[in-house]
Amino acid sequence: MLPLPAPIQAAINHVLGQAAWAREKLMPFAGHSAQIKLPPFEAAFLIAPDGSIAAPAADAELEVSISLPATTPLLALQGKDAVMRAARIEGSAEFAEALGFVIRNLRWDAEEDLSNLIGDIAAHRLIKGGQELAARQRQATQNFAANLAEYFTEEQPLIARQADITSFSAEIDRLRDDVARLDKRLQRLA
Repeated sequence: MLPLPAPIQAAINHVLGQAAWAREKLMPFAGHSAQIKLPPFEAAFLIAPDGSIAAPAADAELEVSISLPATTPLLALQGKDAVMRAARIEGSAEFAEALGFVIRNLRWDAEEDLSNLIGDIAAHRLIKGGQELAARQRQATQNFAANLAEYFTEEQPLIARQADITSFSAEIDRLRDDVARLDKRLQRLA
């Protein structure tokens, strides 16, 4: 089994270095190995005694397997929760639970890293500005999607409105009930 590539391992260890709680959660599993599968790639890692990750020995027995669908890069655009819902974690229950908890809750403190380069105030303002820009972009995307939906339901009706679908469904139900009543009346007359 191939180990995680060194740059990915270094990035994960950097983020773990910012979160003492995560390393403490993983420390009891020192020496345990896990595998990540993201078709067509597979990589393994080992929990080190300090709670960081390291390359496993070639003959290491894998205790947990984390399988991600091939659509993970697209799911990542929806957020970490979407990726976690699609992931399948199998193996040692305690180790899998600890890994899952750390993966769900681990966050990169970009502001801390940036503050080492440009200072605390500038880093805070830059991160806050980036978050505001991202929020505006999300809102603009939602507005655009809502406008397209309205255009294709009202102006250029290619999509049925929800109210029309509900009304049509109610009329079908009413027609089905009327036919059933008519059928019973015909059976009584016969």
